[in-house]
Amino acid sequence: MSDAAQPTAAEVRAAAEAVKTALDRHLAAVESRSGDDDPAVYEAFNQLAAAAETYDELLYDRYDEVTPFEIPSAEEALPPYAGPEEPNALSVLIRRDYAVAEPQRLLAHAQRIEEVDDESSEASGTVHGALGLLFGEYEPDEIASRHKEFGLEEGDSTLWVTASDEIPDPGEWLEAPFEQVDPETVVCRFDVSAVFDDDEEDDEDDELETALDPDADEDLEPLDADR
Repeated sequence: MSDAAQPTAAEVRAAAEAVKTALDRHLAAVESRSGDDDPAVYEAFNQLAAAAETYDELLYDRYDEVTPFEIPSAEEALPPYAGPEEPNALSVLIRRDYAVAEPQRLLAHAQRIEEVDDESSEASGTVHGALGLLFGEYEPDEIASRHKEFGLEEGDSTLWVTASDEIPDPGEWLEAPFEQVDPETVVCRFDVSAVFDDDEEDDEDDELETALDPDADEDLEPLDADR
C-alpha cells in the first residue's frame, strides 16, 4: 500500500475505540441474554467481529502489526448473502441430532403417554414407536430442553434462517423440506457441535501432556550419585 493510501494514526485510534465499545456491548448482551439463541448476542458478536477486523486491517496498514485475535468468518461456511434486500417471508430450518442413550427411559415415557391418552396401540413397546409418540406429544423445543429426561443425548444441531420474497403455497415443500435451500438466501445460521468442545479439550490435553512429559527434563544435568 502506498503512503498516500495509508490510514492515519487517528483512524487507527478510532478503530481501537470502536473495538472497546463493541466489546462492552457484547458483554452487556451476554450478561442479559434471554437464551442460547438470543439474537441480541448474535448481533453484538457480529459487531465485535467487524470492529476487530477493521482495527486489525488498519493496524497492519499503518504500522505493519497484527492483533492476536482470529475472527471467524461466516463466508467460510456460506456464500455472501444474495437474497432480497427487504424479504417479505422467511423460513427457519432446524436440525437437531439425538442419540437414544437410555431406551428404557424412553419406553417408560412413551407408555405413560399412552396411558394418559387411553390408547392401546402398543407403539410404546418399540423404540421407533416410542419416538413417534414422544414427538407427537411434545413440541421439538420442549424435547430439546428435556432430552435427558426422555433418555436422549444431544448431538450436533444447526438453525438456518433463509429469506424469500413470498411465502410458498400450502403444502408446496412438505415432501422435500430441505432440498431447495439456496445458501445465498441464508440470512444467518447458528451451529452447535461437540467438535468445538473437542478442539478445546485437545488443546488442553496437549498442554497437559507437555507438562507431564518425562522427557521434558532430558537436557538437565543428571545428579551425581556419589554426592
